[in-house]
Amino acid sequence: MIPIGSGRGLTNVEGHTDYDIAWPWHEPGGLRRGATAVLRVKNEAPSLPFVLPPLLRACDAVLVVDNGSTDGTREVAQETAERTGLAHRFTLLDYPFAVARAGAEHLAQHERSVHSLAYFYNWCFSHVTTRYTWKWDGDMVLTTEGEASMADLSWQVGMQDAVIRVPRHGLYLADDRHGWLDLGLRNIEEWGFPMSPDFVYAKAPEWEIRTTPGRIEQFALPQGLCVELKYLDGDEFAHWTDPESFATSIRNRRKRREWHVFNSLKEGIVLDGVVELTSPEGVHIVDHVTHDWLPRAPRPFVVDDPDHARLHLRA
Repeated sequence: MIPIGSGRGLTNVEGHTDYDIAWPWHEPGGLRRGATAVLRVKNEAPSLPFVLPPLLRACDAVLVVDNGSTDGTREVAQETAERTGLAHRFTLLDYPFAVARAGAEHLAQHERSVHSLAYFYNWCFSHVTTRYTWKWDGDMVLTTEGEASMADLSWQVGMQDAVIRVPRHGLYLADDRHGWLDLGLRNIEEWGFPMSPDFVYAKAPEWEIRTTPGRIEQFALPQGLCVELKYLDGDEFAHWTDPESFATSIRNRRKRREWHVFNSLKEGIVLDGVVELTSPEGVHIVDHVTHDWLPRAPRPFVVDDPDHARLHLRA
């Protein structure tokens, strides 16, 4: 079987030639040094004012691909980039096709369908012009320490082959000043990749997966550098075909944890490892957690939690 990244590009089975994929490493002059954060977003307007500014400061480029948002995501993304004064690092693209939800819908799609997660991801990353990429989500916010770490890494790995794992912690939001931070699961996924034929997206049973050579240098960033926003008044699992399966699934420990934390908080139950936080008057809870609380928290996390007395987390 020929690896999907070995040719000059990919065509889609529907024949939408305007959305065929051309691998950027074949372009004249090749890829330039640096790192690009790639965000695939749909209805992320509330999160992007927190997500984009630290990313724009930390990376050489930020690419946002909007997939049919109806909440003003495109406008918020553009306005936020302009407000930071770094709009020259920002690119906004549109992907007009409905993308299958993770799980059964994804499994039913042809890998080279414009509706496939794998094809969608490859199309997004084919627009990168730097040597390195960060696979980012539209709800992931860097802390002040995380921003400095990513800015440092973005030039260090700019011409190297290495995979970087980024730990992140779910921040469940009740309103502008109240939330719960999940420190009970040390979730570390691969988020930093070189741009080359060895690192492309292929179809896996439940979602897309980025191919990785058997021998590649990998390292993980420390805890406390990134939070993932979860809105308790929203549908945080809409991108999954059957989210209820998380309650018993043994395949996805992270999603199972998110499912239990989210639904427990909705019922007024705080699970072990989840810390309730309130920001000072006039300070948004996201800014409080990412600018003040997490950067000051000792590692490994030792948290004074009124529900659990002294909680010492070594996840």
